[in-house]
Amino acid sequence: MEKLKYALYTGCTARESTPELLSSTLAVAEKLGIELELLNEASCCGASHLQDFDDHLSLVLNTRNICYAEQREVPMVTLCNTCQLNTNMTKERIDHDEELREKVNADLKEVGLEYKGVSDVKHFLYAILDDYGLENLAKQITKPLKNFNVAPFYGCHNIRPSELHQNDESPYAPDSLDRLIEICGGKSVEYDEKNSCCGFHADLQAPETAHKLSGNALVGAMDADADFMVTPCPLCHLNLDVKQGEIGHTMGREIEMPVLHMPQIVGLALGIEPEKLGLNHHVVKAVYFE
Repeated sequence: MEKLKYALYTGCTARESTPELLSSTLAVAEKLGIELELLNEASCCGASHLQDFDDHLSLVLNTRNICYAEQREVPMVTLCNTCQLNTNMTKERIDHDEELREKVNADLKEVGLEYKGVSDVKHFLYAILDDYGLENLAKQITKPLKNFNVAPFYGCHNIRPSELHQNDESPYAPDSLDRLIEICGGKSVEYDEKNSCCGFHADLQAPETAHKLSGNALVGAMDADADFMVTPCPLCHLNLDVKQGEIGHTMGREIEMPVLHMPQIVGLALGIEPEKLGLNHHVVKAVYFE
């Protein structure tokens, strides 16, 4: 197959709070022959907070990030659901509003950039599913995740709003992670909370509510007999992995559930060493792979 090449927009979290997400992404891409060029010039997407404070500034910053992918003449891939949402919302707005596009480009001109709208934006999950293809991935699996029950956790921003979704993924019954888990040899477990919110964006204002949202997902996965969870979003991962002690207190029961990043389960199934995938960075250890 033709070699795939993307500009990789890491966002903030994959470089700082969850560096294992970046290392596992790069390891999987190398194994599959996917070329990723890091957009080191790019800035934060605003994390759905800057947007409330200064909408125009958020548009300029996100458009600027896309411009760096356009300069490389390749699509942009993201690693974070929230980065994907904010970048894609920006692209949708300026692609369909000529006056807004002119205003944004006027600001970008000050730093020598111009948005042309020629680079697509997609999450690395869908780059694997749609561009690389699950059939091609299946041929590369050397250590299938046999005998593991895996709970997919989609979160909010990769599947909603549905009108922005390029994959036609249902916001009510998504299946991309389920299909990926099965290709990797695991058994995808069904539970009600798999496409719920993790509570990340409510954490500062309403921590108890955030803990309950994360707790509902963790408890749902536990009660479905999952061995571990997997998510395509580092913000979801932070809430689900780091705060299990606090969440258990809120939920009134002990919680211990390993939570893996999406590229990590792919990497494990490809036979990449757990250390190279950063599994040692997790708060709740996936002891099955030590």
